[in-house]
Amino acid sequence: MGPIGYLLDTHTLLWAIGSPDLLSSRTRQFIKAPETRLWVSSASVWEIAAKHRLGPLPEAGPLLADVRYYVHRLGAESLAISMEHARLAGSLPQAHRDPFDRILAAQSILERLPLMTSDRALDAFPLYIVR
Repeated sequence: MGPIGYLLDTHTLLWAIGSPDLLSSRTRQFIKAPETRLWVSSASVWEIAAKHRLGPLPEAGPLLADVRYYVHRLGAESLAISMEHARLAGSLPQAHRDPFDRILAAQSILERLPLMTSDRALDAFPLYIVR
């Protein structure tokens, strides 16, 4: 069996980089396991940049200044938003309005990557969640 892949939710990415104690012990174990393949969506970087600009994430400046370094240091790979991801995100019937969550849900579904999140709002989507 090959490496097991997981898509990190935006807060999971932020916590893994800056506050790993906020992650569940299960999530920390998955992230540290050498056989785990981690993915970071470009939507998460977009969300962090938007929240930094608007004020809710003032501490994200250093991360945004060298996001590739931090993602690489975490051992993760970048997952771009494809047209298929965008189509599914816009088509999902769930009444969940957050566009970042919708893209992450679509990527998780289409790429068959469990989503590492503690966000219960994502339970509305038909995807596998790791907490």
